[in-house]
Order: sequence, then C-alpha cells, then structure tokens
Amino acid sequence: MGDSGAPGAVAEGLEEYRAELTGYCYRMLGSYAEAEDAVQEALVRAWRSLDRFEGRSALRTWVYRIATNVCLDTLASGRRRALPMDLSAPSEGGTPPAPPQESVLWVEPCPGGDPEAAATAGESVRLAFVAALQHLPPRQRATLILRDVLGFSAREVAALHSCTVASANSALQRARATLAARRHATDGPAARPSDSVRRVLAERYATAFSRYDMEELSMLLHVDATLCLPPYAKWMRGVPDIHAWLTGPAIGCRGSRLVPTQANGSPAFGQYRPSRDGTGYVPWALQVVEFSGTRISGITAFRDTDRLFPLFGLPARLDAA
Repeated sequence: MGDSGAPGAVAEGLEEYRAELTGYCYRMLGSYAEAEDAVQEALVRAWRSLDRFEGRSALRTWVYRIATNVCLDTLASGRRRALPMDLSAPSEGGTPPAPPQESVLWVEPCPGGDPEAAATAGESVRLAFVAALQHLPPRQRATLILRDVLGFSAREVAALHSCTVASANSALQRARATLAARRHATDGPAARPSDSVRRVLAERYATAFSRYDMEELSMLLHVDATLCLPPYAKWMRGVPDIHAWLTGPAIGCRGSRLVPTQANGSPAFGQYRPSRDGTGYVPWALQVVEFSGTRISGITAFRDTDRLFPLFGLPARLDAA
C-alpha cells in the first residue's frame, strides 16, 4: 500500500462516503434508522479491514461491497417493509381503521432531501419508489440501485457481487421488468413537476388543510390520489373516499396546524392537532406529500410522531399563538 493508500488517508476517504452510503442503505432497507446503523457497521468493517484494500481507485466499489453485504445480512430474515397499499385493496373512506398492525415492518420516511443529490436524479428517493424496491429480491435490488441510481458500471457491479458481467446485466433486466410491471399495475409513471410547481402546490395544500377547506383540497388532489395511514393498514384511493375520511373518522383533524419540512425529496408536514385542553397543538402525524403533474398524487400520514418528529427537527408541541 503506497502513501496515497495509507490507513489514515483511506479512513478519511471512507468517511466521505457516509452520506451517499446512507441513501443507498435507505433504499435497500426502507428504514432510515436501519440505514444509519448499516452504514456505521459497514464503515467499522471497512476500518478493520484496511489492510485488505490495495488501491485508492477502487475505494468506492470496495466500501459499497461491504455496505451491500451488511444490508444483505439485515435482509436475510426474508421480511420486507411495506406500505398499506402493499397489504390490501383500498377501503371506504367513511369507515374507521382496524387496530394498528404493529407486526408489519413499515417503509419509513427519510428526512430532508436526497442524501446524495449529486449522484441521484428523478424519482429515486420518492417514498413510492422506495416501497416498490422492497418487492425486489435483495441482490436484484442492490444491482438496480447501484446501476440506475448511483451510476456504477456493469463491470463494477459484477466485481461487487463477485459474479460475471452477464449475470449482473441479467439481474438488472429482471429488476427493471419487475418495477415496470408494478408501476403499470398501480398508478403508472409519475409526471414529476418542477420544484416551483411543487412548492406552490405544497403551500396551497398546507393552507387548505389548516382551514379544512374540502373544496380546495378536492381541487388539489389527483382523481386517483391515495391516502394511507401507517401503522394502520387502511388506505384510500380517489377524491370521494379521501373527502369521506377527512369529514368522517378524521374530523378531529379540523383546526390542525402544519409545519413544513422535507421527506424523501418531497414537501412534508408535521401535523399538529388542537390539544384537548385548548392550550396549543400536539403532534399527530408526519405527512409526506407526492405529486404528479399539477396535482397531489399521494399523501402518507405516519403516526409514529414520538420517533419521527425529533428525527425531522419538528417541535414537541405548538403554542396556541
């Protein structure tokens, strides 16, 4: 190992990959907390194995191989994360949900924008895309993310998986076909609007929801928009059922306040409902809003506020003012 590959220099180089490795492991695992743990484990394994690294030029491939193995170990149980629409057909909006399905491993939101925006484009960190990835076998999932999201070559992926280039290409083709079929069976490709359009739509949504203006909300929603509520398996599709939910079982959300944040590269909001004693507002849900064209195509309201609100830097409560 030459001077450029001295242990200190290599260790410093490894740390530079932490952010993009977190994005990679998040897509692999569907959980930001698990992704952070996986990256830490991968870097520890790499630091302990510096004597096996023989060239700085291959450092990225080498550390991604370690991170991939950590993720594959995590996924070895065979349990995959899901969103409510992965478990059942849509239900009527006017009916209350069944008890929370705590035994389900839910796909979780990722705070902020894309952790490695320079290496990623388009929909690759969208909540729906991350959920779709969970339907792929782990090695196919890794191959697709490495090739189509992170820009690895077929030869690099083959070396990472210790397989032939032909085998790596075959895995990529199968993964692409599975995702294409799933997209066709669900909601079709999303027409991603510009940042300025999303910003305007998000502001209109926040205002309409805070006013509980059902007419304005209905205008903002795509005709086939979805609303899902993990950890409940209940989800709805279409404006009439979403309207029935908001004016029926969810009527307690009237008067809520929304605090803007970012999740999975999309606008998101911390939702606070009026406290029962009238002294302010208490955490209720983290809403992740997705768009298609000039309409809102999906809202996912995560109820695990005790864990998610600190992760997203949202306050523990809001004052009445």
